[in-house]
Amino acid sequence: MSELDTRRFVARDRNWQPKGYTPDYKTTIARSPSQALVSIPQSLSETTGPDFSHLKMGKYDNDLLLNFNHGGLPVGERVIMCGRVIDQYGNPVPHTLVEMWQANAGGRYRHKNDSYLAPLDPNFGGVGRTLTDANGYYYFRTIKPGPYPWRNGPNEWRPSHIHVSISGPSISTKLITQMYFEGDPLIPKCPIVRTIANPDAVETLIGRLDLSSNVPMDCLAYRFNIVLRGQRQTRFEN
Repeated sequence: MSELDTRRFVARDRNWQPKGYTPDYKTTIARSPSQALVSIPQSLSETTGPDFSHLKMGKYDNDLLLNFNHGGLPVGERVIMCGRVIDQYGNPVPHTLVEMWQANAGGRYRHKNDSYLAPLDPNFGGVGRTLTDANGYYYFRTIKPGPYPWRNGPNEWRPSHIHVSISGPSISTKLITQMYFEGDPLIPKCPIVRTIANPDAVETLIGRLDLSSNVPMDCLAYRFNIVLRGQRQTRFEN
């Protein structure tokens, strides 16, 4: 990182983020900090690395239709998730690691602790990864995840969503968030989403239908641009 980049560093605005303690989202009761946050100075290694540019990717790492294939294609609506990773100044973040994980079309994760009654799909693993290109673009092909009930309340459901981890240009810019799907009526009803007081901030978590990126007769596309830090930053996952 150059001296200029360090001088222009923009700290995360915690007023833009959800409060740590939001009782309607019940797990925050136990997880929220009980004492004031402590600012820890960042070392050079935290502001300049790691470098993923030479990381070797598998042929289907970003194609969830094929990366867990056991003799057939997964069930569900085929979609593309794509966009750019940029910094607070609109500059691309090239060659950075983007990882994602999600439930299948029935709303069930391939995880030992997921006991939801929806069946597992034998041809869907639910995880993928890719590197952004020189202009910050990333691309996944997958199945639109289904909503699912969760034990936050007697009748609450998570909207369809994809979890995303972005490493950014350094450890200090690592982001973990979720992409929701435009038009989903469950978004404003979700207790996790409702921890975000700013409507504009909620909009940063919604993937927009992008007909120009569709594959005709195959996949709808949703564009989800990710901004690291600054006033237009993408929300952190609470």
